Amino acid sequence: MRATVNGIEVAYETAGAGAPVLLLTGLSGVGRAWGDHLDRFARDFEVIVPDHRGTGGSTRAADGYTIETHAADMAGLVRDLGVGPAHVVGSSTGGAIGQVMALDHPDVVRSLTLVSSWAGPDPYFDREFTVRRRVLTELGPAAYTEITALFLFAPSVAASRPEVIEAWIAKASAGRSDPDIMAKRIDMIMKHDQRDRLAQVAVPTLVLVGEEDICTPPHQSRELAELIPGATLTQLTGGHLIYLERPDEFHRAVADFLRKH
Repeated sequence: MRATVNGIEVAYETAGAGAPVLLLTGLSGVGRAWGDHLDRFARDFEVIVPDHRGTGGSTRAADGYTIETHAADMAGLVRDLGVGPAHVVGSSTGGAIGQVMALDHPDVVRSLTLVSSWAGPDPYFDREFTVRRRVLTELGPAAYTEITALFLFAPSVAASRPEVIEAWIAKASAGRSDPDIMAKRIDMIMKHDQRDRLAQVAVPTLVLVGEEDICTPPHQSRELAELIPGATLTQLTGGHLIYLERPDEFHRAVADFLRKH
């Protein structure tokens, strides 16, 4: 399905019935990166899973690659569907988008779940994404996907279940990609910094992180939880993609939070 919002078409999937849950994926931008969580959450909720602008089936726009524009896109989708306010569950980049939705479009946000996300960059974050961008632009998307896998999965998973990593690389490499848009999306997340505004978030917030996350390490989630009034911090075993590594524990933690609000 597709909706025209904010001057572009946003591709999305829906399933289930009940309170609306908007699942916002990470830097890949493709909603299907959530794996079977569309079906898991659809058991109890109405789930909306969009592709970000420039990715998947959404418009490959020439501009608009800022977190603020993406937040406006997603808020527009919720309004177009007439389902708001929605529980917003954002992983990594999706969590950055969720932060700005709660700040700039509070009418569409019922609660906020920030998974493996961050409030603003620090020297580690800057170094990581500077290097990843250089790999993308100098060596190409295939090399970029290979190096990205090193950051997204817990070292313990990479050591004990290498087939999981290989399957993810094969799937990520098979998708249609535009290196120019990918670079713009990296620039976009490197500029994200809401530290001075997060005290204004006025919805129930869960901050969730894997203890082995080396992409957005636990200290960044602790900062988020400290800056958002009343936020709850939960740490699970796993890496950046905890929803793929530990799907049962992840779903239980998030679904329990959503049911309370």
